[in-house]
Amino acid sequence: MPPVPLLKPREVVKTFEKFGWAVKRQKGSHIIMTKIGSIATLSIPNHFEVARGTLRSLIGKSGINIEDFLEAVGK
Repeated sequence: MPPVPLLKPREVVKTFEKFGWAVKRQKGSHIIMTKIGSIATLSIPNHFEVARGTLRSLIGKSGINIEDFLEAVGK
């Protein structure tokens, strides 16, 4: 399994948008994303960087393969 890089929240949001996720709302310091047909919601912390463990968990919740996510982010 490849290592997950440290990314800015906006990079994470843009990458998830490539897979059909959309920003639903932002409450406080978290960006909430949803996808039509998925019961999961993604809560992306809007901090300086998204921690590696948090990003790995978000990728798993979204149903996206880590390799596909890293290819889409371009890192």
